[in-house]
Amino acid sequence: MTTGEAAKPSRFGAALQSIRSSSWQSRIAFVLMAVLLVALLSQAVQDPGQFISQLLIGITNGSILALIALGYTLVYGIIELINFAHGDNFMIGSFVGLTVLSGTFFGLNAFAPIGGDAGFLIKAAGVLFAIVVAMVVCGLLGMGIERAAYKPLRNSPRLAVLITAIGMSFVLQNVGLIWKGPAQVPFPSLISNANILPGDAIVFRWLDLFVIALTVPLLLGLSYFIRSTRQGKAMRAVAQDKEAASMVGINVNRTISITFLLGGALAGASGVMFGLFNGTTVFNVGFTQGLFAFTAAVLGGIGNLTGAVVGGILIGVIAAMTDQYVGVRWTEIMIFTVLILVLVFRPRGLLGDRSAVQGGAE
Repeated sequence: MTTGEAAKPSRFGAALQSIRSSSWQSRIAFVLMAVLLVALLSQAVQDPGQFISQLLIGITNGSILALIALGYTLVYGIIELINFAHGDNFMIGSFVGLTVLSGTFFGLNAFAPIGGDAGFLIKAAGVLFAIVVAMVVCGLLGMGIERAAYKPLRNSPRLAVLITAIGMSFVLQNVGLIWKGPAQVPFPSLISNANILPGDAIVFRWLDLFVIALTVPLLLGLSYFIRSTRQGKAMRAVAQDKEAASMVGINVNRTISITFLLGGALAGASGVMFGLFNGTTVFNVGFTQGLFAFTAAVLGGIGNLTGAVVGGILIGVIAAMTDQYVGVRWTEIMIFTVLILVLVFRPRGLLGDRSAVQGGAE
């Protein structure tokens, strides 16, 4: 170690110094977070199999939330708009997927419903077709909402756009209410609930593998699109400076529309996965899941793509651990408590100090 390196304080020492110099509220937050970590570690030691099973459940649920959160963070990264209609677009995606699997379109029977007794190839083709159709419909719906409701208000005060987004959320929610009714609607059981792993110590189902196997390619594809394609570079340029991007020939309006298209497509895919994973959907599921996804985006750093994924998985794990070790009634309390504790130390979120769509430091 050189003299210069020795002079530099260690990360641990810097963290301690930060805690000592912080306010009493921050110290309380640090103590509470430490207590939570110690409690989780004790549970992991007592029953490692159950702990790992819950961790896998949390990662699976968090993957679905991450896809929804990416829609929030994409739009915010480009035009700094919190698109409250995005969660209800997710709900529409689940309804579209259910309609496709039922084989009935506009009251006409196009093909036989795809149920649990169908063959493997028919199930796989049906699920893939439902996801693709939901992605197309929700992507076009997101782009249409931007063109009809948000674009005319682009130069208006932010409050006007925010109220419009809330209004579009209610519109989509009532479309779902008219479409499928107020009761929960069951999804066909197309993917096995059986445990992949031998024994019963650790549970990881085929259904969990299905969600992760679809989520990872979507996340990688989005990352490649943003970083390596011409349109992705245009999105990053618009996120940095709309006026400068327009001056160099980038079509800002088209870029913003494509952003809504991508966010809607991810919402459609996650809506179908949510329905298949949980076995049911309902007209107001977009509000609850959208709220959790928005919380994930804020937790990870609103506008940061990686942060949205990290926040989604973290919230999924927190929810799974709370359900198992504390109680279902405490899940939402724990999620928002952790959010508050994190924001006490990191007001911009876990990765909020990095520029979101731009991919670099601010």
